[in-house]
Amino acid sequence: MRADATKEMPAVPGGTDKPDPLVNPPTPPAARRPGIGPLLAVLVACWLVPLAANAVHAAWLLPPLVLFGTASLLRSGRTLLDRVVLALALLAGLTCAAGLLFSVWPWGLHPVPVSGLALTVLTLAAALSRRAPRLPRPGWSDLASLAAAALAAGYLATPYLRATSFGQRLNLAMVGEDNGRHPALFDVIGRLGGYLFLDPDSAREQIFSGLVHYPQGWHFTTALLDGFLRSAGDAPTGPALMDHYVLWCLATFGMLLIALIWAAQHVAGPLHPLRRLVLIIAVTALILGTELPRLLVAGYPSETFGLSLSAILIALVVRPLHRLREQLILVGALLIGIGFSYYLFLFPIGAMVLCWLVADRRRLRTRPGTVAIIAAFTAALAPLTALLGVLVAGQSEALAAPGGTPPVETYNAMLGLGALVVAGIFVQTNRSESTWRRYLVVLAVGLLFSAAMAAVNLANGTQPAYYFGKTAHLVIVVLIIGTAVLARLLPVPAESTDSEPRRRPITGALPSVATAALVTIALLVGTGLIGWTGGFFHRTGSNGTWAKDWAGRDVRAITRPASVTAAAYRAYPAIPGTVTLVVDKQGPHGYRESIFLSAMQGTSGQTEPGIYFTIYEEPARTAEILRRVPRPLRLIVADPAAQLAIDGALKVDPSLREGLTLVPLKPARPR
Repeated sequence: MRADATKEMPAVPGGTDKPDPLVNPPTPPAARRPGIGPLLAVLVACWLVPLAANAVHAAWLLPPLVLFGTASLLRSGRTLLDRVVLALALLAGLTCAAGLLFSVWPWGLHPVPVSGLALTVLTLAAALSRRAPRLPRPGWSDLASLAAAALAAGYLATPYLRATSFGQRLNLAMVGEDNGRHPALFDVIGRLGGYLFLDPDSAREQIFSGLVHYPQGWHFTTALLDGFLRSAGDAPTGPALMDHYVLWCLATFGMLLIALIWAAQHVAGPLHPLRRLVLIIAVTALILGTELPRLLVAGYPSETFGLSLSAILIALVVRPLHRLREQLILVGALLIGIGFSYYLFLFPIGAMVLCWLVADRRRLRTRPGTVAIIAAFTAALAPLTALLGVLVAGQSEALAAPGGTPPVETYNAMLGLGALVVAGIFVQTNRSESTWRRYLVVLAVGLLFSAAMAAVNLANGTQPAYYFGKTAHLVIVVLIIGTAVLARLLPVPAESTDSEPRRRPITGALPSVATAALVTIALLVGTGLIGWTGGFFHRTGSNGTWAKDWAGRDVRAITRPASVTAAAYRAYPAIPGTVTLVVDKQGPHGYRESIFLSAMQGTSGQTEPGIYFTIYEEPARTAEILRRVPRPLRLIVADPAAQLAIDGALKVDPSLREGLTLVPLKPARPR
């Protein structure tokens, strides 16, 4: 089999990157391989550049260099955004896989060896494939897509930007309880230099045991990138740790934005600029108007990362790339990334990929060796964390666990968007295209998986709950991508022909532009971004969307748990070998305060016995803490009622005084 990566493959029905002499010139003949001298010089530079960048504290420049270097060697896609998104997807998946190597080699996550290896691999790939680095020129659609994603991400970041103190930023983070666990995992992976599931015994000394086999792709990737941000300086702790964590959460949601904006455009195929602009606005508005911003508010970065990779892979399944080899590599890398980051989505996404493999089986027969190699690596790595989680940690039991019932806006989004998208597909102009038949299969798989998760909950005697909501998020992502079919129905200015009299450009375009403007306004009102209503997807019991309620939050209104946690961190630094917990008037408050305090102090492994048990009512919770937590134990008493609970437990069993230290806390009064 020839290793000629530049060879053109047969056209894919409905593909977006077919050769077109006007928009996608034919690939020039493969360049000659460089001589051994120039190649060695470039390989040496691959290591000298990271060394120099790290020495001058500019290691943060290395990830963009690797990203654009990867994009310059891809040949799929017609625009700069195509190349960058595909390169980002490829690197995300390969980083998760390479983490297995980085976790065991002696250099950990240090920027120099990591980036040196990445640049070396890129150089060798360019030499072997005889591809010279080349990128398309940026176009207006690239800039519009990036601007839309940046504006939406900036809008969701406004509460953090308005916060003037750590207490205010901590208060925002404490809206979501999971924001107290993910920073601990992000921190420990950064300090230990790799995946925790590879050395579970050592990891349990550092972190809550329930997180040792939790999917760690997002945490590993962001811990790795954080090292570049710091140029391998000291790992952040306390307030700095939370600030870095929030930064990566915002960046991850930005990735979801750009992934969905790109995916919708990719699925739509060639579009008139007017239709493309409306589609970009529509996707951005739907992301902000639906429940998806809840992922940022509640602290679900792993799910956000998994949805981002899923969105890109869905687009590649619905409208495959023209270059089969690049399509296969990207599909494999994305499946690995999803498996390592949020393996719940691996099951429906894997089924979607299987449907694509069956549909394109004739095309795949032209590359049997490539298919076999990529399939072997993907089959070995993609389900790894799922198997560990299910077989070792027993995580499958959580799927049937009761939890918060998905809000009404989730069902509104699924039903409302679903009706519009399916109706758009069955319009005569779209029904005949293979792209939309593929899309209907993808949508059916997503709906069936969501229904199966609801059935699991119902079979266990509970209403569709926590993980059903996660599957509903995937369906919403599929439907947002499907709005591409509606953009194709918008009227556009007619092109003049020899058989028709030439009309004035402005007069001819006016009806189409007016229609597009009306549709855009309807979208913004319907999603609640403008107007006096919360739109069609408004939150239950509220007249606002998740995005609007979050962005308009009063950052000065610090809650008691945030005030207590910030005061406890300032007043009582961690003591090696001593378990430090917070006890408060209300058990759930002390529970949450202890989670966030232990995350900032890096002690979540030691505090686990005093946090994770199912008694939340006081004074029973405080008494249980005194009985079950090993000594020495330091209790930060945040309320006189907590002191009374301690006194009552000690009166019943005076032996609990041994190794116990009580310290008072007077937090600032919450507003």
